Amino acid sequence: MQGELTITADMEELSNSLFLDTVPESWTKRAYPSMCGLAAWFVDLLIRIKELEGWTSDFILPNVVWLSGFFNPQSFLTAIEQSMARKNEWPLDKMCLQVDVTKKNKEDFNSPPREGAYVHGLFMEGARWDTQTGMIADARLKELTPAMPVMFIRAIPIDKQETKNVYECPLYKTRQRGPTYVWNFFLKTKENPAKWTLAGVSLLLSG
Repeated sequence: MQGELTITADMEELSNSLFLDTVPESWTKRAYPSMCGLAAWFVDLLIRIKELEGWTSDFILPNVVWLSGFFNPQSFLTAIEQSMARKNEWPLDKMCLQVDVTKKNKEDFNSPPREGAYVHGLFMEGARWDTQTGMIADARLKELTPAMPVMFIRAIPIDKQETKNVYECPLYKTRQRGPTYVWNFFLKTKENPAKWTLAGVSLLLSG
């Protein structure tokens, strides 16, 4: 106010971002991909920090892992393959992930699995998951990104991977897709997988 401090370009950018509820570019360069406004982004950041603090306090795998809360979810999925390969002395390059969608929510699990991990926090875009049939189904009106139930992820040899009546569904961090690609999950389908490919069906780590 007294003219002793000049407004720099960075300070002006931060001020504009606060006013427009957008995440400053200087923050996004160091953060995870997100399409949220500043307020929602900050709330999400606090939840991620709390999740990691709870995990690192005892270094025990949570009953159900919040996959969306990782800065680099690929590392966690790769670790599932590595631990299984090491346990059974299987070559890592001959491993893949088996994904089974449960009918339960996070609160229904009292302990982690003996192998692999239960994960939550995923959403589906372009379709929905039918818990009754255990398969992909057409999306309902006004349901853009319905939440997925808890998913059980474990590693198996590639030659045991089921390839019939499944859709190779890509997983992305955000609706931006492209550079936010994470993995491919094989999900059961009664329809021809080409239908879901043409519909652009994918899994997202943020709804």
